[in-house]
Amino acid sequence: MEKTTIKELINLLEQELIRIGYKESTLHYYRENWKRLIAYFDERGEQFFSEKTAMQYVDEKCDFFAKEKAGLLTQSNIYLLRIVRMIGDFQEHGTVLRRYQRSLSKVDKAENLKLLSNFKEHCKTVDYSASTQKSYCRTAENFLSFIEAHDSSVKEINAKTLAAFVKTLMGYSYKTVEFVLCGTRAFLRFLYGSKVLTTDLSDSLPRMQARKQTRIPSVWNKEDLLKLLAAIDRGNPCGKRDYAIILLVARLGLRCIDVKHLTFANFNWNDNYLEFSQSKTGWLVRLPLLNDVGWAVIDYLQNGRPVSDSPVIFLRHIAPIEPFSDSDHLCQMIVKYMRMAKLPVSGKKKVGMHSLRHTLATVLMEQQTPIQEIANILGHQSTESTPTYLESSLNLLRECSLSPEVE
Repeated sequence: MEKTTIKELINLLEQELIRIGYKESTLHYYRENWKRLIAYFDERGEQFFSEKTAMQYVDEKCDFFAKEKAGLLTQSNIYLLRIVRMIGDFQEHGTVLRRYQRSLSKVDKAENLKLLSNFKEHCKTVDYSASTQKSYCRTAENFLSFIEAHDSSVKEINAKTLAAFVKTLMGYSYKTVEFVLCGTRAFLRFLYGSKVLTTDLSDSLPRMQARKQTRIPSVWNKEDLLKLLAAIDRGNPCGKRDYAIILLVARLGLRCIDVKHLTFANFNWNDNYLEFSQSKTGWLVRLPLLNDVGWAVIDYLQNGRPVSDSPVIFLRHIAPIEPFSDSDHLCQMIVKYMRMAKLPVSGKKKVGMHSLRHTLATVLMEQQTPIQEIANILGHQSTESTPTYLESSLNLLRECSLSPEVE
């Protein structure tokens, strides 16, 4: 689509959004932004879309780059960026990538919907974890949408098709690309095993050399973590909920998704322990219910939790009153209290819920807790994942350093 004018390109993009089921209200919002973007290009005498000019428009419109550096981007700023990137990706790949829409199915054809349904059942039978099942099925859906967007059929998939699909992953993190390739490979094996494809094309996808935990985990120092907790207003319902959630992650090392899935049945108050099946591994984990964590949860249940029949402990406090969605990583909760505590927020250091797990692991290592015990607490499938937290501890790294006199 390189020779397509920006007006023609946006018209084709609109037709694709209609095809995959975008709501009229969303399309209206997009059209208004597209009009302003086209006018910006017209003012500069540019007939064809270029991401450079489009990003200049975004920056002039909302001071995007300065806000991004300061950690002050609003949701409307991010939506504007998505609209621009959507046009660029559609120009490059002829499809709408998954980062722009998560709630609607992007598969139209009945035969592809049936394949997707069968693949979901297949993922259950091979005993993938719940989170892997969800991710692999989402990858399969994106792949099928890519096929439909190019007016092709599953039976026509070949190495060239796969190469074009892989190009749509440009710009994603190494870990994301690796996982999407794994999911696509699993789907291709399923298609071959189901005799939809006569050739196993899973080996046609590029292989990425595993490089687990190459990035040093983000951790908190004790002073900043105490400031974060102190900034939480425990006098209101939301504060009680947020305080309990953050303590569960920081003190017991729960994954964010497991905190969101906790029910009343997971808490044994008589014997003071918490027991649940991990979403990532399916393993049953039992952890001691520390006093501060237990009392924080009790305070929320007695004095903060909205009236609801849901068995899930932690709920949203605005209508509709319901549990958090699996896609909500709650990082906005951490950022909110960081700003209240006047702690620096920047893109250089990740400050999501997972950083609190990293901090707990690092503290446990510095306390000489055995690796296997730390792995059990964090729910790691292998102890190979745990020593990476050594990299985030300067104290332990100093102990590991060699004396220059050692030969």
